[in-house]
Amino acid sequence: MTAAEQIDQLIAGITDWRGETFAAVRKTILAADPEIIEEWKWMGSPVWSRDGIIAVANAHKGKVKLTFDYGARLPDPEKLFNAGLEGNQRRAIDFLEGDTINAPALQSLVRAAVAFNQARKKKPAKGAKP
Repeated sequence: MTAAEQIDQLIAGITDWRGETFAAVRKTILAADPEIIEEWKWMGSPVWSRDGIIAVANAHKGKVKLTFDYGARLPDPEKLFNAGLEGNQRRAIDFLEGDTINAPALQSLVRAAVAFNQARKKKPAKGAKP
């Protein structure tokens, strides 16, 4: 089964509001950049990547959590991040029942994560000779 099929199956198995929210988050992420890759990692977590991990999503009791791997380094002018703010790398968005997804802002955040990954990829490793 492909990662996309596993994610489809996961979403189909979430029969409350979280399934709809999860599907909408996924659609928004994929619409942000046609080169984003869906992966299935860590015993059942949907992961979106392009030149490195962008974000991981999980459905928890009472919320859908979208965690950006390098969220602490991304601009967030719309203040989407509302969880994991104390960390120095990751930041998350907890979607609660009734929340509206700000698709344009989320797509901007995804594009910023892609740009961050691409910039990191271009830098030589510490101690490497140019």
